[in-house]
Amino acid sequence: MARWTIILWSLYGVLHGQEIQLPTIQKCCQDGRTRAQNGQVCTILPLISSSHICMIAQEQCCAAAVRDRLCGNGIEMAKGQGACERPFFEGEPWETKISKMCCDCCMLGLMMASQDSNCELQGLLLGRPCAYPAKTCCGKNTTAETKPSTNVTEKPEARDTVTAMPLEGLDPCRDSNCSQLCVDDGLCACLGGYQLQNDGVTCEDVNECLNGGHNCVLGQVCINTEGSFRCQRETSCGTGYELKDDNNCQDINECTLGTHNCGAEFVCTNTEGSFRCHPKERCSSGFIQDAVGSCIDVNECVAHTSPCLPGQTCINTVGSYTCRRNIVTCGRGYHLTEDGTRCEDVDECRTGNVCVNHGCINLIGFYRCECRTGFIFNSITKLCDDINECRHYPGRLCTHKCENTEGSYKCSCTLGFKLSQDNRNCEDVNECEANPCSQECANVYGSYQCYCRRGYQLSDIDGITCDDIDECALPTGGNVCSYRCSNTPGSFYCTCPPTGYTLAHNGRTCLDIDECAAGRHTCSVSESCFNVQGGFRCLSFSCPQNFRVAAQGRCERLTCEFTQDPASCFLLPLRISFYNISFPTNTPVPADVFRMGPSNFVLGDNMQINIVSGDEEGYFIVQQLAHGGVISLRRNLTQPRDFFLTMEMRLIRYGMAQLYMAKIAVFVTHEQPIWP
Repeated sequence: MARWTIILWSLYGVLHGQEIQLPTIQKCCQDGRTRAQNGQVCTILPLISSSHICMIAQEQCCAAAVRDRLCGNGIEMAKGQGACERPFFEGEPWETKISKMCCDCCMLGLMMASQDSNCELQGLLLGRPCAYPAKTCCGKNTTAETKPSTNVTEKPEARDTVTAMPLEGLDPCRDSNCSQLCVDDGLCACLGGYQLQNDGVTCEDVNECLNGGHNCVLGQVCINTEGSFRCQRETSCGTGYELKDDNNCQDINECTLGTHNCGAEFVCTNTEGSFRCHPKERCSSGFIQDAVGSCIDVNECVAHTSPCLPGQTCINTVGSYTCRRNIVTCGRGYHLTEDGTRCEDVDECRTGNVCVNHGCINLIGFYRCECRTGFIFNSITKLCDDINECRHYPGRLCTHKCENTEGSYKCSCTLGFKLSQDNRNCEDVNECEANPCSQECANVYGSYQCYCRRGYQLSDIDGITCDDIDECALPTGGNVCSYRCSNTPGSFYCTCPPTGYTLAHNGRTCLDIDECAAGRHTCSVSESCFNVQGGFRCLSFSCPQNFRVAAQGRCERLTCEFTQDPASCFLLPLRISFYNISFPTNTPVPADVFRMGPSNFVLGDNMQINIVSGDEEGYFIVQQLAHGGVISLRRNLTQPRDFFLTMEMRLIRYGMAQLYMAKIAVFVTHEQPIWP
């Protein structure tokens, strides 16, 4: 918008014979330095002119002001602190790099001044960025040693002579042949997206797509441009969306663009990726809108299922409906005619299978069934009921069992017998011929008896299957194996968990394997092995910063006066001790697991013990005692779990506070698989 404004004003000046005065290079430079002092980013400065040279002057003078400020921070740090570590400086990595460089060069100048050396730094090829802070901090006024001319600077007479920083008022870039930028120290530089060639003058475009300098993500293609790059999506956005310049998909508002197909009686409402057509006119209750937007009456008598109560007739009205009660009532065997004015006979024989596959005779207001052989008509239910021959002739039709069927009967025999050829009498069946038993069979009258060989027992469920005697399931089976008993035909064997245990010589007891002692662990040389029930843990022991190893599992604090930050060092504990504890799951609670306190108690000691970390779910609790404290388990643990607790004990003795720390590794393992 700013460029269009400048062009319009230029045209206006030409038409009226006036000349538009563009800002000078000095004004552009001053604007850049002012914006740098206000904290603005030099690469996105607002333009004060359409001139490309003015834009370059703005950006480079802004960058020079930022470098002067960063270099000044480094000089102040060198003079005030005498240390130049990058963590001392705030800012981005490139900012801290400039501050550290000026700080180091200033330290060099201070050292030269302490040795009464020449501040001209003869023989040191430091380069102009480092020579200026070095001379500034040398303590000798470089400006005083330079001829007080504001137009001429001394030309180096030899290659080893270091050229001093330009005096105020000189322009080192006046006769520069740089292809793009000349910085305030007279060196050539390039705009973003370009790199300086070996001749130190020419700038060449950087292909970020080839050197990996782009930030395109998966699904985007990097396209190199002059001095930059852009990321373009590989796939389209889909229907209802359009791809914007920022490579994102934006919803198309069809309602605003007029690309919808809503009719004149409808209003277009945009949605994400589509649109909806809503009618302008809302219909009242009892009406519905048709496809063209008109309100038409709803026939509730047709649209709803039985809108009126039984015995009433539904009558539709405009926008509603009414219910009219039926006046004529008909007796049993009659129904109302379609016009609702009289009753007529119901032909039950035609309305359905009322006699259930029997003959049906319709009568006025009634009907009767003609039953088949084996059935009798029931005058109450008006149906044909089956005749139960077995009940009417007990013991005379079948020798064993008589089973009534629909319209007849059927004889059957009890278990162990079969029906003879006359379909009435029963004879014994030799069940053993069909091998019903899994092992031995003995036929008896009307039945059979199964027997089992030694080591098996007859099943209580079917009486024919011989089941192996499961020694593991016997009342004394719990004492057979310590962990798991596996039954085999006629015998059994004991097993242990797949890892961490081994079967004893008696073949029944499971013993824990000490992987640490047996050398079967996987711990590295720098780790220590700690055996737990059914396994092991690899633990590493190292002391944190400002601590040294005093003994195995114990770290002591270094003398704070010899550390970089004594104030923070005094806040650290005097000693850090490491402990390893293991106990099984389902341990009864509360249970004391660790005791913490001073090695010697002095009357008047005041101790405060706290769990600092590792118990976010509150499984442990600290009980304060007179001579220390006890860490107890207060919640039951049913599953194996590892805790890494950090404990702090603050001891106040003779009015002085001392801090001690204990790091406790608590390993909760499965219960030992040994039964009594």
